[in-house]
Formats: sequence, structure tokens, C-alpha cells
Amino acid sequence: MSANHALSPSTHLTLAALQQLLTENNRVALAPEAEERILACHRYLHDRLEQSDAPIYGINTGFGALCNTSIAPAERAQLQVNLMMSHACGTGETVPAELVKLMLLLKARSLSYGHSGVQLSTVQRLLDFYNRDILPVVYQQGSLGASGDLAPLAHLCLPLLGLGNVQYQGYDLKATDVLHLFSWQPLQLEAKEGLALLNGTQFMLAYGVHCTLRAQRLTLAADVIGALSLEAFDGRPEPFDERLHQIRPHAGQLAVAAHLRELLAGSELQAQPKTAVQDPYSFRCQPQVHGASRDALTYVAQVLETEVNAVTDNPNIFPEDDAILSGGNFHGQPLALALDFLAIAVAELGSISERRTYQLVSGQRGLPPFLVAEPGLNSGFMIPQYTAAGIVSQSKQLCTPASVDSIVSSNGQEDHVSMGANAATKALRVVQNTEQVLGIELMNAVQALDFRRPARTSARLEQVIADFRQRVGFVSQDRMLYPDLHAAAEFVRTYHWQ
Repeated sequence: MSANHALSPSTHLTLAALQQLLTENNRVALAPEAEERILACHRYLHDRLEQSDAPIYGINTGFGALCNTSIAPAERAQLQVNLMMSHACGTGETVPAELVKLMLLLKARSLSYGHSGVQLSTVQRLLDFYNRDILPVVYQQGSLGASGDLAPLAHLCLPLLGLGNVQYQGYDLKATDVLHLFSWQPLQLEAKEGLALLNGTQFMLAYGVHCTLRAQRLTLAADVIGALSLEAFDGRPEPFDERLHQIRPHAGQLAVAAHLRELLAGSELQAQPKTAVQDPYSFRCQPQVHGASRDALTYVAQVLETEVNAVTDNPNIFPEDDAILSGGNFHGQPLALALDFLAIAVAELGSISERRTYQLVSGQRGLPPFLVAEPGLNSGFMIPQYTAAGIVSQSKQLCTPASVDSIVSSNGQEDHVSMGANAATKALRVVQNTEQVLGIELMNAVQALDFRRPARTSARLEQVIADFRQRVGFVSQDRMLYPDLHAAAEFVRTYHWQ
């Protein structure tokens, strides 16, 4: 494992830095400043509890609609354990391992600011799990995205107490067994700790960070694959002229047009005389459509980066001001709106991609119908377009915003919720869908370009073709295509797009 990365309250953690941490599997530790702030906040909270019996939500009171119920000092620790157990009501599919790992890191990050009143050992145990790839079993359904992600975070943090299950080295283990394996004692929760662990947006946030990093790669992939399709369709270069985009200077539009010009530079196919006066929108409006998605993802990334560097539990403690404030920093609305926007932006990359695929298989501009010799005897690429259309339709359905819904809970105390957790899981499905749709377009574009030989496209695009052909071969006659579709999606997901 590589050298430590220190979590420090004074250091801004970017999405790029998060990606590097996860990719390089760096070990993460608390910076001395974070340790000092956590210790100071914990000490302040317990000093105050000794000096006063004034009600403080979730510390010496019940939760939600039970906030007016007083809890005796001797029962405060049990209150926190009861909270953890009673809120572990997740269901549905389990959260992917890489997202659980990210949740551990993000929860430790939020607690590292010293506004949560937790023990230092609690945050360190979260990082122990992260560093050793001990991944709690968390379920996708159960969060309203209101008081944070209560059910998912309960499942994430129960193993700290020796409860629940974890995945470790490919095995599903009881939490008690993995604690015994490392000679760790279960954490003994103190006042407020269960609340601090469960209040927060780390489920939504982990999905948002993961989806945004994948979506940013998809914006590059969409441009490259769209350029290949343009070449295969014998498309024109004029729609990407810089002058057009300078008079409508949206940042994403300018960037996509410039990217397409770079990708097409030096192409023999572009230098050939063109027979069509104009191309369909799916080819010539790539800067406008891809660019709008880029601009949307820029906004999404800004929201997520703010949340990565935020405290999202409740109540929050300010030792320097002798204040404990109960508010709503756990509410997921900022993330819910951003995640809905992310899904829409990514779905549009898939929507326009499927239209380019449709044009390529339609037998226009000198290409054979369905991009295969002897059409009729061979169906060729007829059905991959069906697949793409079905996936695109599903993505459109998944883009119904979760953030416009709210269902009252906790006897009306939690009367407006974000549904950001549903936005999060839907967004990941849309990202996965779009990776497959772009993979199908890539298969079609590279197949079509083989019918343009010996003419060649640009050196940059020829390299992509050569790399793709290492995974998916030319279709000379009908064969089972589903392995090729799967390989194409994996190529889109993992290729070093530029």
C-alpha cells in the first residue's frame, strides 16, 4: 500500500484527488490538525453534558418525532447503540464494493472537521476499515435522503460495533469475526456518536462522486466515438468551425467543437469531396448536445466537491463558540438535484449516440444496410441498434427526477425529504446504460469505417480503431454479438480517452 494521504480540515479534497486515492489505493490517515479538533470537540461535549441537563437533540433526547423524550445519563450510550440497530433497515441489492469503500472515506472526512463530538477512535476505526478493504455490507434501498442516509449509514457503521456483516478478501464475514481477526475490540459508543455516524449524505455522495468521475470519462468518449461515426457517415467538418461557436460561446460547446477539430485533423476522409449539403443533427450538433452535458456535469462536480469538504451530521458542535446547534445540514436536496441533473446529462449522451447508430445502419451514403455483406442472408448490426434503443428508452424513464418527490416520515417531524438516495442509484444505472450505448455506436462506427478503406481517418482516431480491434473483430457474417457488446462497453468504461 502506498504512502499515507492525510485528511486535514484545512486541505480542500478535490474529485480528482479522490479518484487518485481510490485508483492508487493510498493509505489514508488523519492529519494532526484533524486529530486535535476531534479530541477538542469530544472533550467539550462531555464537559458540557456534565455541567448541564439542558436538552440537546439526539444526545439526551430521543430522535425524530421522539425529540421531546428525555434520556437519562446512564442510558445515553445505549441510546446510540439502539439508534444504530433500529435504523439498519436497508433492503434491495447490495452497494458495490468500490462505493462502500468510498462511503467509509467520505464519512471519516466529514467527521474529521471536529464538529461532531465523536471519539478519535471512532474515526480511526472507519479509516482502518478503509485501509484494509474491510467493506460493510450495505443495501441500496432504505434512505429518504432527509436526515442523511440513515439506513445505509447504519449498515456501514454497525460493523464498528461488531454487528452486521462485511466483505473481506472475497468472503462474507460476520463483523465480530473480522474484528477478532485483527484483535480489535468493538467500539463502545458514547453520547451523540450513533447520531453522528448515521446523519450524513455519504451514501448519496459516494454515488455522486463515482458517477461523476465515470461521466467525465464518458464526455470524452462521446466526442471520440461521435467523430468516428462522423467519418464513417462521410460527414462534413463545417459544423465544428470555431467561428460558429464563438458567436454562441457556451463553455462546453466551445470545448467539444475544439475537441472534434483536433480529433479530425489530418483525416483523409475529411479531405474528400462531400455529396451531402448537411448532416443530420446527431452528427452536426455534437458540440451543442455534448457541450450542454459537459456544462451540466461541471455544475454537478462543483456541488459534489463542496459536499466532500462539508460537515453533514446534526447537531453540530462549535467548541470555540460554546454552541451546539441543531439544523439541517444532513438534508440531501443539493445532492438530489445535482444527481437528477447528472442522470439527464449522461442520458442525453446516450440518446444522441443511438441516433448516430441508427443512421449508420440505414444503408445511406454508400454504406451497406446494417453494415454487413450480403444483407438479407445476414442481419449484421440490425439488432444492436434495437438494444441501444431499448437502453436509451430505459434511461429516459430513469431520468424522471427523484428530487421532486417527498413523502412525510417520522410522524410529520421530517415533513420534506430529498429522495436523493433514489436519485443516486438511478444515476449509476444511467451511467452504466450510456457506457453500453456508446459501446454499440463504437462497434458500428468502426465496422462502417472498414467499408471506407483504403481511405483513412486521422492518426488519433486510427489508434482508437486499432485498439478497439484488439477487443472486437470485424463482422464479416452473422455471429453471436452479445460478447462483442459486452467487450465494447468495457472498452468505453476503461479506455484512456483523450
